[in-house]
Amino acid sequence: MHEAHVVVTNQLGLHARAAAKLVKLSQLFNSSITLIREDNSAVADAKSILSILTISASIGTPLIVRVDGDDEREAVDAIVDLFSQKFGEG
Repeated sequence: MHEAHVVVTNQLGLHARAAAKLVKLSQLFNSSITLIREDNSAVADAKSILSILTISASIGTPLIVRVDGDDEREAVDAIVDLFSQKFGEG
């Protein structure tokens, strides 16, 4: 299992378009990918847009990305990169 800490930094947070990008990226990997609010108030399956939207991650929300599987290292790196690029939203 691999984990990384990320913070939502794009202006609109994990809204539908950003969540869709995360789902599309997550589905490229065999590993199970989970997003967890650092306050443990919500958990989401990163391969499900509805699950991601239910955690209501606005700008500034700290999250844990937890990945478990045979390609976990690559998955964590790709997801951290997506967050650092603000989901392509500048």
